Amino acid sequence: MSIATIESVVVLVAMSTAAGVLGCFVAMRRMVLASDALSHVALPGIGAALLLGIHPLAGAMAALLFGTLLVWAIERRSRLALETVIGVVFSAALALGSMMTSGDELIHALLGKSTQLTSSEALIAVAAAVAVLVFFAVRRREILVSFVSRDIAASMGIGMRWLDLQFLLAFAATVGLGLRYLGVLLMGSLVIIPAAAAKRVARSLRGMVVVAVSVALVSTLAGTWIGTRLGSETGPPIVLVAGGCFLITLFRRSPK
Repeated sequence: MSIATIESVVVLVAMSTAAGVLGCFVAMRRMVLASDALSHVALPGIGAALLLGIHPLAGAMAALLFGTLLVWAIERRSRLALETVIGVVFSAALALGSMMTSGDELIHALLGKSTQLTSSEALIAVAAAVAVLVFFAVRRREILVSFVSRDIAASMGIGMRWLDLQFLLAFAATVGLGLRYLGVLLMGSLVIIPAAAAKRVARSLRGMVVVAVSVALVSTLAGTWIGTRLGSETGPPIVLVAGGCFLITLFRRSPK
């Protein structure tokens, strides 16, 4: 196995683990479609990076960071539902990004493509995934209470404004991890589908996380291998494998 291949596997594992964990909390908050929308915010950043001749992922992460702060600020000011604000921002971002990219660059940005990674890219990806996992491990109790009732969370002294921002930043970091392999159109699927499959079979949050991470790992590793063998974009086969895992869970009765 080459160093590039080892680094790719490391990034895939980091991305899948973060996406599986995030997906469980997103599903409990009933904002699964927002995960698909948020990934679209990266497209203008990719387009700007290509125009400036810098790394596309650097532009994507900058756009995700800016978009996250914008969504957070608008949500606080307008008092609209978070999912509504994300929908407005992602629609504008998708339109802008589509105007800034074209041809193969646009296809790869939308659907993902497996490429060789440097050691520094792998280290950054692992650091981002670890940060996401640490956030959910440390703030798990506060997040779950806020899902039940924001008023109760506030009465317990939980700073909802900053918790929302941290949640969105973890969201953006996870999305950024998967853009290379799934693109802006399909990254949300890696958050949504494994969590949906896990919800079908798990009886506890711990079990749900284990199942979601497992489905995400199988989907990304198998899908990337299929895409590489076919010489095509990696996003579609990853999502198809994840969808197949979800279909399998339909043959098992959901836990009560």
